[in-house]
Amino acid sequence: MASPAVAEKQVMVVGMDDSEHSTYALEWTLDHFFTPFASNHPFKLVLVHAKPTPSSVIGLAGPGAAEVLPMVETDLKKMAARIIEAAREFCLSKSVHDVIVEVVEGDARNVLCEAVEKHHASILVVGSHGYGPIKRAVLGSVSDYCAHHAHCTVMIVKRPKIKH
Repeated sequence: MASPAVAEKQVMVVGMDDSEHSTYALEWTLDHFFTPFASNHPFKLVLVHAKPTPSSVIGLAGPGAAEVLPMVETDLKKMAARIIEAAREFCLSKSVHDVIVEVVEGDARNVLCEAVEKHHASILVVGSHGYGPIKRAVLGSVSDYCAHHAHCTVMIVKRPKIKH
């Protein structure tokens, strides 16, 4: 007689960057979906940081760009390591130990949507920078893009305004 199949946990992907918005989104997610369940979390947690390409940071035009690229790459790798390590430590501080972390080079919008596909995620969590309509139109919004293109539920976590 075969043993009953163990239900596979759904996957939750959390997009991380160096902003307080993504840190708050991670904290809110852990407090609502992980900490209350002790070690029996309903989701498998995957933290994803999209590391920009050096050329996207400095552009390729102009003299001296080739000499600067290796230094920019080193700085971007150090920043990515700090972001992921801080996120991992934050998870540990909330007693969430089973965490997958990934650093993927590329545009955050594409990286996060691809992570959803790769991990068959049922939820993608992103922090909201709270850009106004003009800034959002000019810069684009990772959360807005993901809400329209990710093949899963997208939860945009925005820190509440503090009332004085």
